[in-house]
Amino acid sequence: MDATQQWHVMGADAVAGQLRVDPEQGLRPSEVERRRREHGVNAIATRRRSGWPRLIWNQFRDFMILVLIAAAIVSGVIGEPQDTIAILVIVVLNAVVGIVQEYRAERALETLNSLVVPTTRVRRAGRSLTVPTIDLVPGDVVLLGAGGAVSADIRLVEAEELAADESALTGESEPVAKQAAALADADLPLGDRRNLIFNGSLITRGRAVGIVYATGVRTELGQIAELLLGMPLSRTPLQQRLARFGRRLALIVLGICLVIFVLGLLRNEPVMLMFLTAVSLAVAAIPEALPAVVTVALALGARKMGKANALMRRLPAVETLGSVTYICADKTGTLTENHMRVDFVEVEQAGRREIGADAGQANRLFEMALALSNDVVVDRDDDATGDPTEMALYEFAKASGYDKSELLCNYARLREVPFHSEIKRMTTVHDSPDGALAFVKGAPEAVIPLCTDANDAVLERGAQMAHEGFRVLAIAGKHLHAPEEDIESGFTLYGLAALVDPPRAGVRQAVDECRSAGIAPVMITGDHPGTALAIAKRVGIADDSDDVLTGAELAAMTEAEFADRVADTRVYARVDPAQKIHIVEALQAHGEFVAMTGDGVNDAPALKRANIGVAMGKKGTDAAREAADMVLLDDNFTTIVSAVREGRRIFDNILKFIRYTMTSNAGEIFTMLLAPFLGLPIPLLPIHILWINLVTDGLPGLALAAEPAEKDIMRRAPRPPEQRIFSGSMLQRILWIGLLIGGLSIAGQAWAYHGGSDNWQTVVFTVLTLSQLVNVLALRSERESLFGRHFLGNRPLLAAIALTLVLQFIVIYWPPLQAIFNTAPLTAAELAFCLLLSSAVLVVAEFEKFLRRRGDQAD
Repeated sequence: MDATQQWHVMGADAVAGQLRVDPEQGLRPSEVERRRREHGVNAIATRRRSGWPRLIWNQFRDFMILVLIAAAIVSGVIGEPQDTIAILVIVVLNAVVGIVQEYRAERALETLNSLVVPTTRVRRAGRSLTVPTIDLVPGDVVLLGAGGAVSADIRLVEAEELAADESALTGESEPVAKQAAALADADLPLGDRRNLIFNGSLITRGRAVGIVYATGVRTELGQIAELLLGMPLSRTPLQQRLARFGRRLALIVLGICLVIFVLGLLRNEPVMLMFLTAVSLAVAAIPEALPAVVTVALALGARKMGKANALMRRLPAVETLGSVTYICADKTGTLTENHMRVDFVEVEQAGRREIGADAGQANRLFEMALALSNDVVVDRDDDATGDPTEMALYEFAKASGYDKSELLCNYARLREVPFHSEIKRMTTVHDSPDGALAFVKGAPEAVIPLCTDANDAVLERGAQMAHEGFRVLAIAGKHLHAPEEDIESGFTLYGLAALVDPPRAGVRQAVDECRSAGIAPVMITGDHPGTALAIAKRVGIADDSDDVLTGAELAAMTEAEFADRVADTRVYARVDPAQKIHIVEALQAHGEFVAMTGDGVNDAPALKRANIGVAMGKKGTDAAREAADMVLLDDNFTTIVSAVREGRRIFDNILKFIRYTMTSNAGEIFTMLLAPFLGLPIPLLPIHILWINLVTDGLPGLALAAEPAEKDIMRRAPRPPEQRIFSGSMLQRILWIGLLIGGLSIAGQAWAYHGGSDNWQTVVFTVLTLSQLVNVLALRSERESLFGRHFLGNRPLLAAIALTLVLQFIVIYWPPLQAIFNTAPLTAAELAFCLLLSSAVLVVAEFEKFLRRRGDQAD
């Protein structure tokens, strides 16, 4: 098909003829397949996964890596070639680790993008179908409706009150009215071609039928996407902060390496050796991989959330979930089951009874009325469908032993008066062995006046039940002498039924968890204030001291008045979607970090305005999902709380990795810097430094991402979104732990060197490696003792430590590697001394945690 065709000037019949399709029938499956082969899948150009050559080049383009390689080659030419080969092998192994990290990050992001498959309603072979959007082809007849996303360029052939948000393509913020009639001007700009609707648009109102004329890269949006492929990938705020910190740190590290280089020369060390040592230390100590590691942690964490029904559409949202201070949630379907049921009934002469309880013969007519006086349809497979309220009555009766299908055999419906909003009741007349029988159900104020035995006390009881949050129906009946007899009076009241959309399982516990985590849960609903407050109390959002703020009251308030109330209001009722934005902005003006749920087209602006927009995956519209940062695949409030907990865990583990990397690097720097000042020789060779960087910064550090959540993770206040990563306390801990590791390593060197051992360099090499492995164990928890924590809770970390130990001992004790690494086998006493020194890191770290826990208890 010619995407450059002037589709907007052609009439609907001409468009259908050009695209060879009957709009009433749509394409046949065989024709769809043929066009898919011809035009390809309906997908816009995306950034291709990095090929192996680029992944490899990314590992070697760093300036310091290139300097190290060049220096190693020069050293090999003028000195020992085996040292050069060993250094190059370790550099290559480091590159392999980097390649694996980048590959895992890309794969994780691809997996996130594939978790939800968008769909489109089409007409094919005379039938309406829902198909994956990627399967659309030119000529497909598409059915559009409010809330839907447009996934191809389409010429409208029918349109009823249609409007679309085309801001993704044109930048126009207001929805654009659409039409089906042909336009005269062939040179109209895209935004004025009102009978075309473009890929990336969202339907805000109305409905339409259209024919696809361009898919994939041939759409207007697809052509723009191709231009964007050359632009660099955007980074999350955390990655940007780490990159800036890394650049500043690099300057400091280079300065220290220069000092070490000069100190070596003053001690008459070989120039090339000191140059290699300084460059190796710079390569090891500069944390250039931190942003990449953060990507891996965020992407893998987001994938885990997706498996737990919280689909993260934007990666930065993962790192900011831990900052949420308010969760504003819809009532229906999010806090509640979105499934009406009868909570209990109060039957005349029998009192209150819940579902499944024995009805007794005296209440047989009440149960029959529930089963028969409704329009629920039961198919051959005993599957029932109908109005939610009537379904609740039907299910209650069936659970009590009154099956509608069986009853209809003897109690066929003869006539009815359907429910109407003006009369607020429904009446049905049935045949029976004892003559005609009439049942009526409806609002108490509509049914009770028809009854001869009811009184004001019954009305008061109905009002009390309604105030408690129940939807109340009165049920009555009477025997008729003839089916045509008057059914406007003379009824006998059978009882009252209390219906409710019950809270979801686990919501009460999730709300309690929110409160302990410093997060304020808020209910926002369009429902009745009484119902809203009753449900809010049942799930723990409100208590007896809380009031409901209605949409009408909110509209009557001034900005200042609402600003005074918003922080203390927990329940909003009869609120329209536009007022959600007002609530979000008022909370944000108080410095709050707001998560907002929504499902409709009109909720999209509020979801965009919220710090974390949360759309419903089941009942939500495409418009809401497009505007959201997170999609709940199960529409459940507890999933939001679980996502916040997981977001906090991910961020905690990222900080642990940063702290571990920085303390380890600080330990290496202090070891190399301070030893010469204490009259000791340069402690490590370049190959030692690179080896330690490979085996300790690699697998053990990455395995911290799998660390389970801290026990108190949902008992802390939310993290301020702009909180500095490298706060004063964190920098202090990095320095003192780094100094401790460096001091222990130098102590090991001094003990062996002054003791006359030829193994002194292997001793300091081993102490530094083991100290870093002990350090990673100590950093598993901020406050909790390693011995009080589930030790096997992070098996990947334990496996990484075990592998590192095995590799370290092979380097020390296997003769072929001894020659390459310039190591010597340690005696049992020397190895025990190395283990004893390195374990001091854990002892000191545990003592610090003990003091911190005692300080928390004192507070």
